[in-house]
Amino acid sequence: MQQLPNDKNLPIENLAACFNSTSATYKFYWLLSIIDALEARIKSESTMIPKKELFARMISNAWYTVNYFHVSFGVQDKLQSAIEAIKNLEGLTIDANKKDIIKKLLNTENSITKRELVQFNNNVPHWFLSPWFPGEDKASIYKKSNQSPFYCPYALQNDFINVDILWANYFLLNAAFIRDFCYWNLSLFLQVKNPNVPDIANKLIKPATRNNLTKQRKFWDIVIDELGSVNCIYTKRELTKGDFAVEHFVPYNFVSHDLMWNLIPADKSFNSSKSDKLPSMQKHFDSFFNLQETAIKIVSEKEPRNKSLEDYLTILHELNNLETDRTKNKFRDTIQPLITIAANNGFEYL
Repeated sequence: MQQLPNDKNLPIENLAACFNSTSATYKFYWLLSIIDALEARIKSESTMIPKKELFARMISNAWYTVNYFHVSFGVQDKLQSAIEAIKNLEGLTIDANKKDIIKKLLNTENSITKRELVQFNNNVPHWFLSPWFPGEDKASIYKKSNQSPFYCPYALQNDFINVDILWANYFLLNAAFIRDFCYWNLSLFLQVKNPNVPDIANKLIKPATRNNLTKQRKFWDIVIDELGSVNCIYTKRELTKGDFAVEHFVPYNFVSHDLMWNLIPADKSFNSSKSDKLPSMQKHFDSFFNLQETAIKIVSEKEPRNKSLEDYLTILHELNNLETDRTKNKFRDTIQPLITIAANNGFEYL
């Protein structure tokens, strides 16, 4: 279990209590955005942060999780609905850079986008301070946050917050630990909202780069070397060595892994257009499985110690003496629920 670093001068237990009985994601992203903003000001040592900037940072921090991985924040979560609206209003891509998102939002002239941002001022800044002022209303929290004996993280003003210097130092000194704490608790919260979605923890931060699929391509090269070519299950085009894309049958955006049992060679142009769309089990599963079964048999014979074969053990108990019907059922029982859940989370079919 993740815990926050202690500080003898600050009530760290109040900060931890911010995430008790959480009903939405905004508290996680608010704290993450405060840390981001302080780090951006580390040279100037300024602790005054405009609320609009923090709201824009909240959007940018949650952008990839909502738009790329389609993780649900819950039907009443205003951060998710704001992101979905802003993506269309501002013409931003689903994998837009955080800096570009922040810049766009801080300079937007779109009145609807501005309204989507300012709505967070109704609840986020003051309710985050509830552990310091239990039972107090908005007006009282605003007033008392400016009275130093309470040692709360920041003082509230109409358009900005002023982070307490002791808290600012704590946030900057322990930024990595606090981020881990936030993401740990956020992953637990979102796993409840998405009980059947795999690997929530790895869908909270946009990776610097996606893994290359060199190892997986070499696996399929063995198969094509043996057969001469294979046909794309989608376009039926003949694929030869060096002339294919390694394609995720269930989109990477959903499964968040590169295991061999979900990867097949495909027509390069089709793979680009498929993007994160879902295949039809009725139209494509049989061809997909036939190709996978053939690959397992060929690679097991040609290179029985090939490490990529181990990926199949996550759905098959063993790779020797495979019975087609039983193996096919194992594949179907693994893949069908993933596609159904992905569709329910907003992924579109081909």
